[in-house]
Amino acid sequence: MNELTISLKSGNKMPLYEQIYAYIKEEIRKGTLKSGEKLPSTRALCRHLEVSRSTVELAYEQLLSEGYIEAQPYRGYFVSQIDGLYQIIQPKTEGKQGEKRDEKKYAYDFTPNGVDLKSFPYNTWRKLSKECLVDDRAELFRLGCPQGEYGLRSAISSYLHQARGVNCAPEQIIVGAGNDYLLMLLCAALGNSHRVAIENPTYRQAYRLFVNLSYEVCTVDMDGKGMRSDGLEKSGADIAFVMPSHHYPLGTVMPIKRRMELLKWAEEAEGRYIIEDDYDSEFRYKGKPIPALQGYDRGDKVIYIGTFSKSIAPAIRMSYMVLPRPVLELYRLRCGFINSTVSKVDQLILQKFIEDGYYERHLNKTRALYRSRHDTLLAVLKELAPDIRISGENAGVHLLLHFRDGRSEAELIRKAAEKGVKVYGLSEYYVDEAKNHIKTGGGSREKNGSKETVILLGYANMNEEKIKEAVTLLGEAWKKTRA
Repeated sequence: MNELTISLKSGNKMPLYEQIYAYIKEEIRKGTLKSGEKLPSTRALCRHLEVSRSTVELAYEQLLSEGYIEAQPYRGYFVSQIDGLYQIIQPKTEGKQGEKRDEKKYAYDFTPNGVDLKSFPYNTWRKLSKECLVDDRAELFRLGCPQGEYGLRSAISSYLHQARGVNCAPEQIIVGAGNDYLLMLLCAALGNSHRVAIENPTYRQAYRLFVNLSYEVCTVDMDGKGMRSDGLEKSGADIAFVMPSHHYPLGTVMPIKRRMELLKWAEEAEGRYIIEDDYDSEFRYKGKPIPALQGYDRGDKVIYIGTFSKSIAPAIRMSYMVLPRPVLELYRLRCGFINSTVSKVDQLILQKFIEDGYYERHLNKTRALYRSRHDTLLAVLKELAPDIRISGENAGVHLLLHFRDGRSEAELIRKAAEKGVKVYGLSEYYVDEAKNHIKTGGGSREKNGSKETVILLGYANMNEEKIKEAVTLLGEAWKKTRA
């Protein structure tokens, strides 16, 4: 072969040698250039393309290093023998029937996991970022403490004590990139010779993590006060995963008597622990915030996990875990060598955000914003369907609608979707313990001897006007299905 038909673009951001390399590689992968075929010499190709010889040599060197071509002494460059080997097939945007995912777009999405990112304090975060990087501080870019920087842990410790009644020292806090990571770290510290009890329904991500990390997992029934302590006792579990301040997804708040029962259960045997997931305790609309279960713990039995994902933004990936002293020793012994997963720069920004009072002001602003949306949603729902029971409305950023007129969850979701509104069924949060997975169908549950269907509506990511519009459409969708 004496020449290659390569169309080089001088205005392209890609360097010329990369354009040559990419063209030849693609021709080889497609089979246009066949194994054993000779390529033009670097001298001939540079003359043909009117580029420097060094440009062609760079392209050939890259192809050589990746094994697409080979050099034979005194003979030149040849396409490598790769026929019959594993074929690299580029993914197609339009492939065989059924391969393309059909994801419906919704005008309104009542996701219970929503966060209002328009209220994110961009100017403050930008200002603090500049302050942190105003000087050349090489230490910010070195590996830090595996538990997280002491300054941030100290700020979190003070905040938790004042706002949540958590009793801890900075030394007991682990900072990590999200609750998923912290739970995996905790499991590594505890070892997997434990049986974990979870509520049913539950936070499915935690359930999946425990199962995938080879923990024996069992479910314990709930009543209106949370996880039943008698069921926990009978389960044979030695770890209980609970959300006492605001259960997800039911919105249940665990009363003090039930909390004391759980603590008593934990203290009755060596090696028993309670994992308290306090994921959105900042948002409460009736009464004062409920103190954390950890604040009542006197026996070093509660492992407390919290996050800034709901209160600031999910993408900053900043969560924290408070370990009781015995578990802290296990963590240092088994996991102390694992480096922190959060940037030191981001940790310093968050530290200043808390210490300088910005976090408290942001929370106050966000609470007011969500309360307005919460009140708007309640008002339009009660006006629309006074016969539908509402629960879980006193805290968090979602509530539940209870139907007892025989309609199925699938029907309610489908009818809403036809109007461009996405709603969520409670059934996907129930665990099918026999099959060891989250249930994804049905939706009707027994309640006081009669069946009811439950739909979740989140309101964090929709303003008041959109909430009104969406509920009007739900009224039209669901009215047609009434008997």
